[in-house]
Amino acid sequence: MARRERVMRMSVEQPLWRALAGYRVLTMLYAIGFFATAHSGFVRPWLAVAYYAVLFVWTLATLPKVAGAASCTKRFLTADLTIALTGILITPLADAPQRVADGAPTLPSIWTAGSVLAFAIKGGWRWAAVASTLVAVANLIERGSPARDTVHNVILVWVASIAIGYVVEVARASERTLARALEIEAATRERERLARDIHDSVLQVLAMVQRRGAVIGGEAAELGRLAGEQEVALRALVSGGLVPVSRVSEDAAEGAVVRAVDEPGTTDTDGPVDLRTLLAPYAGSLVNLAEPGAPVLLAPGAARELAAAVGAALDNVRKHVGADARAWILVEDEPDEVIVTVRDEGPGIPEGRLAEAEGEGRLGVALSIRGRLRDLGGTAELISVPGQGTEVELKAPKKTGRTTARGKADR
Repeated sequence: MARRERVMRMSVEQPLWRALAGYRVLTMLYAIGFFATAHSGFVRPWLAVAYYAVLFVWTLATLPKVAGAASCTKRFLTADLTIALTGILITPLADAPQRVADGAPTLPSIWTAGSVLAFAIKGGWRWAAVASTLVAVANLIERGSPARDTVHNVILVWVASIAIGYVVEVARASERTLARALEIEAATRERERLARDIHDSVLQVLAMVQRRGAVIGGEAAELGRLAGEQEVALRALVSGGLVPVSRVSEDAAEGAVVRAVDEPGTTDTDGPVDLRTLLAPYAGSLVNLAEPGAPVLLAPGAARELAAAVGAALDNVRKHVGADARAWILVEDEPDEVIVTVRDEGPGIPEGRLAEAEGEGRLGVALSIRGRLRDLGGTAELISVPGQGTEVELKAPKKTGRTTARGKADR
């Protein structure tokens, strides 16, 4: 099955744009309503009516412009602020001088703050500082002197807009950091999956060629030596690995972007799979398989990973105990999980040997077994007593954490 790329976008600023759109409409209606109750005190009410007509049409027509950062262009911001500043400056022409001196609201009133906030959300605190400063200058020109209430309102708008702009910048940085972390996690999981596949195939073949070449001798010994060198180099590459560069800032207007790739065969669209059918090929004269009489159903990806972990455990039996060693597989179908136990009759594993092998880049147990079960949201416990064999207990939940997380991400 072909890989399917999913894109997850995270944007904490999108609710701010929706709130701004609602704020602009409500404050526009407030300004018009306030004029309707006090129009008798205006010396040129027709000028105010003309301005409010423009303000009404402009606010409703430009709602799509404040739907997001991409649509809120610099040209729109400039025009929007110009309308706000124009309304402030023509207030002394439309309203009575005494009302202006007494601190009556300007024609756009608190609608002006919406224009400044658009600058803050779009460009951060620096843009907000520029816009709020222009509004402050216009208000001082409109009053003719720095009255107490005017200075109070100017400082309030200036501080609020800069604070919101700064919060938006911090939120954007946090989004990029989170997206980068998720990208690294996805890349690490993919690297571990590839490492498991390499261990289950290439590394074991190279190890076998090295051993057989040493036994046969001659040209085969040289071939075995080269295979051993390649095995060491490949183990170093697998254990180190590289994390690809994240793609978290393709379009800053839409927030941080995380791309994740579904692995082939990990989706659950094909329905559950009977684990017994995947474990049946392991049974033979040296491997005894004990399983329930009813189907043991798991998601396709989980069933394949669990069966691969069982295969890795049996490979360890053949490699460390011997090709003629006997092993037993026990499958238990519990209500919430499936338990598979693999036991052998070997000499057991000395204490500390697994940690030493992992440090040398031999990741059979760490990746092929424990890594697989960890990705499924399960556990892998290894119990070994020197002289009494080794037992590997694999527990896989019937609803894997990875499947659930993907389902939430796609919704």
